[in-house]
Amino acid sequence: MSDPGAASDLPRSLGLADALAIVVGIVIGAGIFIVPNLVARELHSATLILVAWIVAGVVSFFGALACAELGTTLPASGGQYVFLREAWGPLVGFLCGWSMFLVARTAQVAWMAVTFVLYGSYFVPLSLWLAKLVGLVAIAVFAIINYRGVAFGAAVQKLFTSAKVIGLLVIIGSAFLWHGKVAQLSGGAGHFSFSSFGVAVIACVLAYDGWIQMTFVAGEIREPQRNIFLALALGTGGCIVIYLLANVAYMRVLSLADIAASEHVAASVAQRVLGPIGGAAVALIILVSIIGTLNGCFLTSPRLYFAQARDGLFLRQFGEIHPRFKTPHFAIAAQAVWAAALLLSGSYETLLDYAMFALWLSYGVMVAGVIVLRRTHPQAPGAYRMWGYPVTPILFLVFTAAFLVNMLITRPVPSIAGLLLIVSGIPVYFIWVRKRAASALV
Repeated sequence: MSDPGAASDLPRSLGLADALAIVVGIVIGAGIFIVPNLVARELHSATLILVAWIVAGVVSFFGALACAELGTTLPASGGQYVFLREAWGPLVGFLCGWSMFLVARTAQVAWMAVTFVLYGSYFVPLSLWLAKLVGLVAIAVFAIINYRGVAFGAAVQKLFTSAKVIGLLVIIGSAFLWHGKVAQLSGGAGHFSFSSFGVAVIACVLAYDGWIQMTFVAGEIREPQRNIFLALALGTGGCIVIYLLANVAYMRVLSLADIAASEHVAASVAQRVLGPIGGAAVALIILVSIIGTLNGCFLTSPRLYFAQARDGLFLRQFGEIHPRFKTPHFAIAAQAVWAAALLLSGSYETLLDYAMFALWLSYGVMVAGVIVLRRTHPQAPGAYRMWGYPVTPILFLVFTAAFLVNMLITRPVPSIAGLLLIVSGIPVYFIWVRKRAASALV
């Protein structure tokens, strides 16, 4: 078995507030502003809509609890990569890191940068090429912030996470205090369809996505047995509460038909409650939200490539630590460069679509790793043990299997492309292992 601390040479300088800001800041992106429209198209009952958000929240919470057990048992930089390596062996860990760098996390950065520009154009219209330039600048800025120190990156994360939560609470509060005519909603189940409910739940689950990324910096969190669990549990739980309050607020101001018809639900609510300034306020909150997520991507994801390189399964430079800033500087810079290339090529959206299958497959394999590591890995002193085990991880795995089967049926091309993306790393892994073995003999 590999040494779980092999990639823990980065200083433990992140506290509970930092870890909590990473969870909340990455989870709350643009989803809560967009997904309610998709859910209302599928479900025509306020009760069913709230149930869909609760089910999705519970699934995400179970995933976060699994990460809490894994992260407190193996509190090393690289998070998910380390969990998969320890539970299933280095090949599975390598395939995770391979797909994350090649597509999943770098395409996420490119997509967030483009979305940032999209909402920024609400205030300053930009031409196509100027928009791409601003997107590149955004990538460079957050790469530099996190290149120059984890404390700097964490401070920016806390600032923008606090700002986005406050902004959302202002919209929610203003909707509850609004004295206009309250929307008339259907409270019953209406016409129930398992297919429609499933589509709605999947959309909600994607809006909760991001809790896993905090584990990437597990090796830099102080008192990991305490703070990793608290950050994941409180952060994910807090996001569930905020999302439910936001949906109730939306449905207090708009009818379900209005929500289903509006592609910018939060803006429609804000305009009705706050007047003309409402649309600008929502655009600003979304900008702040995207900044928090984009910064979080540079604060967390490079640690995964760093851990992989420390195991000799990626380019050696990715495992370097900056002598002054104590960050995986090359991994951060490489993520920025590749994300910029994806942005310029315009391929990021397609690649992110392809990566969705690979991401959720890796989530399922990771949570299954909880069951494996309970049998093969000694429990660390003070490590958290997942609540409801083995029922809770099994329920998460059942949902993941249904999610993946649904993708294969409804979106076979991106799903198969996601599988091919993973499989393409297998020969690369054996080439890397052979190269490493040859180097050791020299």
